[in-house]
Amino acid sequence: MIYFYIFISSIFVNNFILSRFLGLCPFIGVSKRLSASFGMGIAVTFVMTIAGAISYLEFNFILKPLKIEFLDTIVFILTIASTVQLLEMLLQKYVPFLYNSLGIFLPLITTNCAVLGVSQLNILYDYNFLEALVFDFSSGLGFTLAIILMAGIREKLEFGNVPRSFRGVPIAFIVASLMSLAFLGFSNLVKINK
Repeated sequence: MIYFYIFISSIFVNNFILSRFLGLCPFIGVSKRLSASFGMGIAVTFVMTIAGAISYLEFNFILKPLKIEFLDTIVFILTIASTVQLLEMLLQKYVPFLYNSLGIFLPLITTNCAVLGVSQLNILYDYNFLEALVFDFSSGLGFTLAIILMAGIREKLEFGNVPRSFRGVPIAFIVASLMSLAFLGFSNLVKINK
């Protein structure tokens, strides 16, 4: 039952973008088109899941036994960078359209604080490996949900009567804040006492 709570909580209650405000750079930058947003969401979910699982193993089986836990951030960043490099090579070879549409935002996943946040929160919440894996994957799904919703709204706003001073990034921030308020309604949905 705890896995279900972690899953629902990570997607709706503690969404990385709309509740924790992590990963806003790709959220605002890539959410102009639905297809690019979906691709970015899948890429971030992949990186979060793989890098989070590897970081969990590194922390618990290397850093902790050697009593060098203070190096966790450096090790996690190297793990994330390696995972993103692998993903970039795979996309360039097998899905060139997605690789080209993501552009500069693909290598920027390396510096996406949401990906690093997942690895850090696995340790903070003291999850076991399976709980951490569910948390990593569902956090990525929450990121994907938020960025797809934002892209859908922004595509509709292109045809709306938005005042000139609010066009572009200003209306995107207004929409993001309203989405955050809407997701705040989920805050009492799941309570985990860990």
